[in-house]
Amino acid sequence: MLNRATLLVFLLVLCHGLAMGKDYVEEEEDWRSEEPERKERWLPAESSDWFLLRRSRQLIKTDAGEMKVTESYGGRVVDRPMHIGFINMEPKSLFIPQYLDSSLILFIRRGEAKLGFIYKDKLAERLLKTGDVYTIPAGSVFYLVNTGRGQRLHIICSIDPSESLGIGVFQSFYIGGGAYPPSVLSGFEPEVVRAALNTSGFELRKILTKQQGGPIVFVDDSHAPSLWTKFLQPKEQDRLQQLKKMLDVHAESDDDEEKEQEAERTDWSWRKLLNFVFGNVNKETKKREIVKSPDSYNLYDRKPDFRNRFGWSVALDGYNYSPLKRSGTGVYLVNLTAGSMMAPHVNPRATEYGIVLYGTGRVQVVFPNGTAAMNAKVREGDVFFVPRYFPFCQIASRSGSLEFVGFTTSARKNRPQFLAGGTSLLNTLMGPELAASFGVSEKTMRRLVRAQHESVILPAERASPGDVDVRRREEGDEREERGEDAWSSN
Repeated sequence: MLNRATLLVFLLVLCHGLAMGKDYVEEEEDWRSEEPERKERWLPAESSDWFLLRRSRQLIKTDAGEMKVTESYGGRVVDRPMHIGFINMEPKSLFIPQYLDSSLILFIRRGEAKLGFIYKDKLAERLLKTGDVYTIPAGSVFYLVNTGRGQRLHIICSIDPSESLGIGVFQSFYIGGGAYPPSVLSGFEPEVVRAALNTSGFELRKILTKQQGGPIVFVDDSHAPSLWTKFLQPKEQDRLQQLKKMLDVHAESDDDEEKEQEAERTDWSWRKLLNFVFGNVNKETKKREIVKSPDSYNLYDRKPDFRNRFGWSVALDGYNYSPLKRSGTGVYLVNLTAGSMMAPHVNPRATEYGIVLYGTGRVQVVFPNGTAAMNAKVREGDVFFVPRYFPFCQIASRSGSLEFVGFTTSARKNRPQFLAGGTSLLNTLMGPELAASFGVSEKTMRRLVRAQHESVILPAERASPGDVDVRRREEGDEREERGEDAWSSN
């Protein structure tokens, strides 16, 4: 009986183990076939585009504009996930008042905008232009208006979901809105909102149901015509006559609404109406107060931190621009001339996210074990990320320059460690210890390290291989390493 019980237990354990093994295999197969955000382990070299953020979602799409978000992944190799947002707005459009549960850093890629937001319990407004950077803390109410004449507005923004309510996602809470999108006021009981606003039920229903254009709407007359905008177009001396016609039409078409409004009418008088139309501000009307807020920072106006004939770079941190301290995020901008490269380097303090503004090139990333993690071609609009500590470089194609902007997960000075060039780690470590670590003589190591005179941004092609002197030096080095005399072959 005991033997049978033991055998039964053994069979159960064996079956369970086989089932677990089957589940494990299926899980591995699913893991390889799923979207990249599930791939938390280091991948082999054939996954050559793993550090490109391909998965994007269109959050908003209206006639007036759109917003897309490229979502971060990377699991344990990323110290702080960051989403990259792209906002495109048509001329004379408005991104309605809202707040997010995530911090934003705006970079104006192209166009001009007016940013309105609550700063120290007051309204603040900033006019932003191409190249400007501005921060919006999580929970701060803001709106955006495209003020460029006949020009689309393009914004790239970092979205830090570390403060968000969900895991890896962020939420928008719309102050303005109606039927679409709904305002947060819609979630309260009508009696509560009516009492809080001290308004009528008719006015409340009109406010909370009229907006149907989405989060990005037009604010000009041509896209949003109404009786009032038509009224404001004629010359001033014709407005009184036009006003009478409009009110007559309004009375005929909205008879039911007039009856309801009449029952709950406020003390709005003809005098107040005419004063409002002709611009005479009533004494009871409170003027909107706008306060001074922190300035924006323009990356193109800043003197490059580094420049040579192969390109330039700008890095913005909390020391240069104090609003970045609160967000804990840095910003950078790099321009590489055709055929040049950012020298292989390591970021010891932050994960880096980059967005290609224009041009084509390649991004190479290396695993800690010295194998290739990624060698991917990039072009305008591509988003890539490089985890903290991972060596990498960016290379511009020979056909033209490569420019990219990006965000880092630290507002402190990043102090990248370069692996090649005149100011590289190899130069700093130069000595017998470094030579021994590579298994070569100190003379050979010194000649190798000092062959590159440029720093930070380098030419991507080495000296011509047909150079006779270069060939002779290389042959001499090989004989030296074999312990042969330079003249022994003669």
